[in-house]
Amino acid sequence: MPTFTRLFLATAAAALFSLASACAQTTRPSLIGDWAGTVGPIAFTIHLADPATGPRTATVDIPAQHAQGLPLQFTAPNDSVYLRLAQPAARFVGRRSADGQQLVGEWQQGPRTFPLTLSRSTGAAKAALKRPQTPTAPFPYQATDITFRNEKAGISLAGTYTVPAGKGPFPAVALLTGSGPEDRNETILGHQPFAVLADYLSRHGVVVLRFDDRGVGQSGGTLKGSTSADYTADAQAALAWLRAQPAVQKNHAGLLGHSQGGTAAIGAAGQPGGPDFLVLLAAPALPGDELLVQQSLALARLQTTDAAQLAATEKMQRAMTEIIQQTPDDAQAKTKLLAYYTAISPQLAAQVEPQLPLLTSSDYRYLLADRPAQTLPKVHCPVLALGGSKDRQVPAAPNLAATAAGLKAGNNRDVTVRELPGLNHLFQTANTGGPDEYGTIEESFSPTALQLIGDWIAQHTRK
Repeated sequence: MPTFTRLFLATAAAALFSLASACAQTTRPSLIGDWAGTVGPIAFTIHLADPATGPRTATVDIPAQHAQGLPLQFTAPNDSVYLRLAQPAARFVGRRSADGQQLVGEWQQGPRTFPLTLSRSTGAAKAALKRPQTPTAPFPYQATDITFRNEKAGISLAGTYTVPAGKGPFPAVALLTGSGPEDRNETILGHQPFAVLADYLSRHGVVVLRFDDRGVGQSGGTLKGSTSADYTADAQAALAWLRAQPAVQKNHAGLLGHSQGGTAAIGAAGQPGGPDFLVLLAAPALPGDELLVQQSLALARLQTTDAAQLAATEKMQRAMTEIIQQTPDDAQAKTKLLAYYTAISPQLAAQVEPQLPLLTSSDYRYLLADRPAQTLPKVHCPVLALGGSKDRQVPAAPNLAATAAGLKAGNNRDVTVRELPGLNHLFQTANTGGPDEYGTIEESFSPTALQLIGDWIAQHTRK
């Protein structure tokens, strides 16, 4: 996941739960100061002025876009924070942490919503940021920037192709990122997990292709209006390109999908010309609507153990899902959703309203309708499925169990399923597993998980 996006799946859970937590908040630390965060590879610095008297003011700097001092509308009712950018139209919706050191929420731009955690920015804190696993040149393998075509979609996708040293050909794998706009390294909060994974595999004798999502980096096309079905087509195009390379062993080209990338990988594996092996990392396997319920509860449990509050979260998530599924017209669905939340609380409705375009998007509707129990039995190649015990976005235990059951239903006899203790959705060694930890952890990808993936691919691709 997160997007990131990679926080895929509706981080609306935070908005649904925030009503109860807002009531518990009694004193709120000042918001005055500079706040920093990233959406994918794009860094933000937001400057907030929150005087005791007079209006609140805010500006944002986005160095990668050569933007500085863009004015923001700034409101902060209770423990919530709303920042609105007029041009291009965008909005941050978040909530301050109890210690006042973070604003945890989402950046909403057009039909897309991305997780964004803003932290109080100081020069010392920025200098202390460490990502020791990020690969640096020189590399003991060949790395080449390439492009390949998805002829069906009429777009070119750009990526990096790494070939081990020594005499080939070698086994190969294409990496598929999680939800949201992801670059080829799956960059999030300074981490580059796919760069780390590609580096490890290519040092251990595996050719790797990783590529920018549609409309991201050097890739053409756009993510707007696309679904996992479109990403499946991109995965098929990547696999076909990989198989055509002279450095790649015949019958030893696979797909590795993380989070929603796992959904695309499963889709490709169930079709003619699918991969020779499959690696699934935190891949959803529950029905899409049920997955969102379980994600909402997993995120809510980071904040409370109160049974009544958890039950309220589950009830709202299920009601939201039912409204969307029973109302195919987007405008009508938005109206019904807003009415539902307004009846509960106008404050809650104000928090949910900016997310309505996401909740009625084609990608979200596709997710709700996803039924892995129907697609997994079509996968007959060897499968390695991994999940972290502290994954709060795609909870490991139920999703791995559903993965095993779906593959067994198709009589797939070469399946390895492992829940890895202590790892979060990004396969970092974590404390709580909450998304707010992702940027504070130095580890980009668990060495234990790296070795497990590398060893499994080696065992299943021996000549």
